[in-house]
Amino acid sequence: MNMNNRFLLLSIGGIAGTILRYLVATWVPDFAGTGFPYGTLAVNLSACLIIGLLSGLSGRGALGADGRLLLMTGFCGAYSTFSTWILESANLAGEGEFFRTLANLFGSVGFGFLFFRLGIFLGTAL
Repeated sequence: MNMNNRFLLLSIGGIAGTILRYLVATWVPDFAGTGFPYGTLAVNLSACLIIGLLSGLSGRGALGADGRLLLMTGFCGAYSTFSTWILESANLAGEGEFFRTLANLFGSVGFGFLFFRLGIFLGTAL
């Protein structure tokens, strides 16, 4: 497949993922309330379910390279990168890489929060 077709698949998946993320993130608080980020939680958990399902299908050979590009990279990537982070952590764990699994999980959360705070500091100081 040429690069233009790959970009097309990524774009289609990305557009669909972005729209669905917006819809879920704005619809869920209407039912669950706004005292907690339920919309984001719903997006992240459903994305993990979706990428797990797609990963299982891919492992059985039921989802080819184009399908992975469209659905896993494009759709899930735009819907929630959280699901990709979980998939990569699960892959590390499946390879017996316990330390790297923990480093990925806790490093992303811990350092992500620190870098976020650093960004706020820089954004307000500049």
